[in-house]
Order: sequence, then C-alpha cells, then structure tokens
Amino acid sequence: METAPSTESPFYEPAAGAQLSREDTLETGGVEGPRRERAGALLEVLLCSGVPTQLLIGQVLALGGWSPFTRAGVPQAGPLFALALIDTLVLVALIAALQRARGETMGGLLLGGRLIRREAWFGVVLVPALFLAVGVTVLTLRQLFPWLHNVPANPFEQLMRTPRDAGLFSIVAIVAGGLREEVQRAFLLRRFSTHLGGPTVGLAVVSVAFGAGHIVQGFDAAVATGMLGFVWGLMYLRRGSAVGPIVSHALYNGTQVLQLMLVRSVPL
Repeated sequence: METAPSTESPFYEPAAGAQLSREDTLETGGVEGPRRERAGALLEVLLCSGVPTQLLIGQVLALGGWSPFTRAGVPQAGPLFALALIDTLVLVALIAALQRARGETMGGLLLGGRLIRREAWFGVVLVPALFLAVGVTVLTLRQLFPWLHNVPANPFEQLMRTPRDAGLFSIVAIVAGGLREEVQRAFLLRRFSTHLGGPTVGLAVVSVAFGAGHIVQGFDAAVATGMLGFVWGLMYLRRGSAVGPIVSHALYNGTQVLQLMLVRSVPL
C-alpha cells in the first residue's frame, strides 16, 4: 500500500507530458522549457497563496453590503465566516484545476499512496505534543522577548459573542483552517519542491508566510504559528500525505476554539 519515493522528490509524481518536455529541453540544450515551468509554478503559487482569492471574495461581499470588516477595521462574524468558507471552496477548486492542467491528481497530491487511517491516527497523537510545544514556545518568548507579546488578547475572541458565533467559528476553524490550509500547504510545497528551489526552500517560505498570516494575534503568536506550519509542512514532505497534517490541524484548531469559548464563557 505504500508508494516508494521518487528520485526527484519524496512525494512527487511527474506527469508524463511534463517529463517529456524536460527531456526534450535537455536534448536541444535549451532553457526556455524550464524557465516557463518555473514561471508557471511561481504564478500558481501566487494565485494559491490565499491573498488574491480572499481579496476578490472580500470585495464581492463588501459590494453586496456584507463587508467582513467595518470601516473602523472591526471584524464582523457572519461576513468573515462566509469569506473563509467561500475562499476554501474557491481555493481547493483552483488547486484541483491546476493539478489537472499539469496531468496530476488531487489523490497524488494529498494521499501519497499511504493508508488514510494510519495517517489520520498519526495526526491525532501529535496534537498534545503540539499544544505543549506551542505553550513552551510562547512562554519562553514572553520571558526572553516580552515586546513580542504586543496583542494582550486574541482578537478572534470578540467574534464569539453568542453560541451561534461559537459554532460558526468552530466550523471555520476546522474547515478553513485544518482542511484549506493543509491542502494549500501541500500544493505550495509541491510546486517549490519541483520547480522553485526545492523542498527546503519551500518549507522555509511557506512556514514564514503561515506565521506572518497570523500576526494580527501578536508577534509571539505568529512565531508559534510559524512553528506549527513548519511541523505540518515537514510531516507532509516526509510522509507524502496531507491526511496527518489535516487531522492534526483540524483537531488543534477545534481545541483552541473550545478554549476561547471557555475563556469568554460562551454557553456550550
């Protein structure tokens, strides 16, 4: 049931057409083929970074009178949750289309030929260790670099004013966080590994970007989140399957939401 790693990457399964293109390039001594592949991969990475899709969807919602943020920059629960869920659908569909265009499959990208149940359990057992690591990291940062704790309270706490808000936030945290972000991470790592500098470069770039995307929660939280992204990315690169990271990320986010609900005393 396990797939043997390829010589190019531990998880990459090149499309036949793409392999032929590289061979033809080597025979002719040209460089245009690889350059086009790198340019195409870079464009795909930018499109699937989450920024273009979220900006577009956010503008559409705002034009419809349902802006995710007020003029003062205060997040609004309903529109923000809608943005996250719609962006999940759009981004996953975009990644599937780009995979198909290259002759690759979503199954090859996400499963890697490994047993789903085994990978899922691997993700489950990792969650306690992640909570411990994040807790130690945040406490250490606050002791050594107190200026990194520049946000006293998690800004997402204000989104859970009612049990309905808490329920919606749970769905978003699991679907848009656990599913969307890990599918996205797998895709970006695949493109970096095959066309944009290799898996090490990809893991570094994607992890830093993941942490920076959470900087609204504070510099210390951004560092800890970047560390989480590094662990989930490394899991994918080593095992070739996104199932473990998806399960681990979803459970981690779900537990965090439960903690926020208890902090804000939102009825369960």
